[in-house]
Amino acid sequence: MSSPSSFTSAILPFILSFFIVTAFFMVPLTSAQPSPGFSPSSKFRNIGFFQGFRNLWGPQHQRVEQNQLTIWLDRSSGSGFKSTQAFRSGYFGAAIKLHPGYTAGVITSLYLSNNQARPRDHDEVDIEFLGTTPGKPYTLQTNVYVRGSGDGSKIVGREVQFNLWFDPTANFHHYAILWSPREIIFLVDDIPIRRYKKKSDATFPLRPMWVYGSVWDASSWATEGGKYKADYKYQPFYARYTNFKLSGCPENAPNSCSAVSASPNPAGGLSRQQNLAMQWAQKNHMVYDYCKDSTKDHSVTPECFMA
Repeated sequence: MSSPSSFTSAILPFILSFFIVTAFFMVPLTSAQPSPGFSPSSKFRNIGFFQGFRNLWGPQHQRVEQNQLTIWLDRSSGSGFKSTQAFRSGYFGAAIKLHPGYTAGVITSLYLSNNQARPRDHDEVDIEFLGTTPGKPYTLQTNVYVRGSGDGSKIVGREVQFNLWFDPTANFHHYAILWSPREIIFLVDDIPIRRYKKKSDATFPLRPMWVYGSVWDASSWATEGGKYKADYKYQPFYARYTNFKLSGCPENAPNSCSAVSASPNPAGGLSRQQNLAMQWAQKNHMVYDYCKDSTKDHSVTPECFMA
């Protein structure tokens, strides 16, 4: 006959296992990627690079093969591209694969801008990947500039930054900007990560913009505030794009052209499930928010305090 102590020793592992398993299923798995319940990227058809874009600079550092655009940066040059027409609203995206390893100082981007048409008074909406050092994640930076607030001494950044929940160098992932007269929504694999609402004409870009992409050397600020620079012993630095999306109202479209939506509601906004997915991304992966930065002059960013 077993003693009480030996019986306790034998059954204790089973009791502990029961409580561990029970606790596991009771605790919400906040690190798991949620479903946004809606895929705006599937609403808009893919286009080939030459169907909507042209090279802007660095043509010798650009290659298109089988609907995939590759651009690269080396010591001699980077490269950039631009849409063939301007838009006044729309959904703009691409699947992007980033360069692995040491990429400090290197920026890969997809953005909207009218800087060439409106020098020193331009608007801009950015998705930028800030290069990094081995062992540290890429930073995805979103930004909004309004009416010259990104020009010269008037720079007013509205940066919100994220560390992604996957390795953006291992596979292609889809990144997009939804811009309407009422809001800007940034999306990663259809998960909304940031919603920037129009709260006043002074804090929102309303004039037509083109769609751009580029890879370039931003050593002065890109990686940990410029601490780490581009190191060309690792050159070339590649950026790969495919599955381009350009859908919306071109600059000269009739007034009857309706702004597209990134939600099941044609009027825009986000569904409840999309909002929950955005809250997950911001809670678990947002690493910087300009509205929470006490070193910023928030008199020039009144949207941080508007209801």
